[in-house]
Amino acid sequence: MIPYSTQDINEADIRAVGQALRSGWLTQGPSIIRFEKALAKRVGARFAVAFNSGTAALHAAYFAAGVKKGDEVIVPSLTFAATANAALYLGAKPVFADSDLAHGNMSIANARARITKKTKVIVPVDYGGRPADLREFRALAKKHKLVFIEDAAQALGATYRGKPVGAHADMTMFSFHPVKSITTGEGGVIVTNDQKYDKALRLFRSHGISKDTNTFVRKGHGVWYQEMQELGFNYRMPEMSAALGESQLKRLNSFITKRRAAAKRYRRLLAKVPNLILPPVERPHEKSAWHLYPVRLAPGIADKRDTVFAQMREAGIGVQVHHVPVHRHPFYEALGCKKGLCPNTEAFVASEISIPLFPNITRKQQQFIADTLKRILARI
Repeated sequence: MIPYSTQDINEADIRAVGQALRSGWLTQGPSIIRFEKALAKRVGARFAVAFNSGTAALHAAYFAAGVKKGDEVIVPSLTFAATANAALYLGAKPVFADSDLAHGNMSIANARARITKKTKVIVPVDYGGRPADLREFRALAKKHKLVFIEDAAQALGATYRGKPVGAHADMTMFSFHPVKSITTGEGGVIVTNDQKYDKALRLFRSHGISKDTNTFVRKGHGVWYQEMQELGFNYRMPEMSAALGESQLKRLNSFITKRRAAAKRYRRLLAKVPNLILPPVERPHEKSAWHLYPVRLAPGIADKRDTVFAQMREAGIGVQVHHVPVHRHPFYEALGCKKGLCPNTEAFVASEISIPLFPNITRKQQQFIADTLKRILARI
C-alpha cells in the first residue's frame, strides 16, 4: 500500500536520538533548548516553546491568549478536531467559520461575520500546507482587538509574502506528527515574538509551576523552592523527540523541495482529467508546504467519491479524506451544531480525496496513482 504520507528517518536522525539517550538527559535538558532556538531562527520568531503534541501546543496558546469560560474562539470547520477542542478545554466556545471552496482555507468574509463581543481569538488554519490569507486575518484581528493564532500544523516550510509561516501571527503552532513537514514522533511548538506569551506558554507546559525567583509571590526561600501559579499541565517534550526534531530540521528545505516537485508532477499528470478538480496553483505571494495534495470530484460526480476512494484503496493506494468537518462530528452535533452550518466546507469534504504525497514518493508511484485515478474516473 502506498501511504498517503510517511516520515523520512535517516541515520543522522537515529544518531541524534542515540546521543540524547546517552547524554544523561531524558527530559528538560539541552536538546529542547537547541531545538527551540533552531526552530525560532528558522521561522523568524524570537521564541519557540516545544510541547509533546500539537494539540497541547494549541491548548497552551489559547491559555496564553487569555481564553476563559464564556469566550468565543473562531476556528474553521475544515481542520482536525484539536483546533476547536482546545477552546473547549478552557471552557470557551469554538465558533465555526466556513471555508473557501477553491482552496479549503477559512473564508475571511465568513470569519468576519462570526465575530461578536465575546470573540477573544481567531485561528485560521493553513489547510494542506497552503498559507491562509494571513495579512487579512492580522488586519481583522487588530481591528477587533483579537489575538491572532495561526494553526500551521501542516505548513512548516511554507512562506507568505516573502516571510516564513511563523513570522505573521501573534502565535503560530506547528505539529511534528510523523506525516508533517518534519517529525519528532509526536510533538508540537508555539512560536511567538511576544515575551509575555513565551512566559505563559512555558509556565503552562510544566504544571503551571514557576522556578523563576523573579515571579515568586513568596520571597526569601532557598533554591529548592518553586511555586504553582496557574493550573497547568505536563506537556513537556522529551529530549529524544527534540533531538530528532533538531536533526530533521536540517533537512526541512530538502523535504519541502521534494514535496513541491511532487505536487508539480501531479499537476502535469492530472491536468486534463475530466471531472477532477486539482488544488489551485499557488498565488505569487505564497509557497505551500504541500502537506497534502487534495483533489476533488466535480459536482456532477461528487456523490461517487466513496466509490472512487474504495477502488483506489483496493488498488493499493492509501488515499485519505481531510477532514471530517469538525461541526459534523457527533460530539459537536450534541452541542448544537447542525448540518448546513458551513456549506462550503461540507461540499469540499464530500468531494475531496487526498492522494499520496510525501518527500520520497517516486515518479513511478505517482504515475501509477495518476493512471489508476484516471482509469477509475473513466468508468464512472
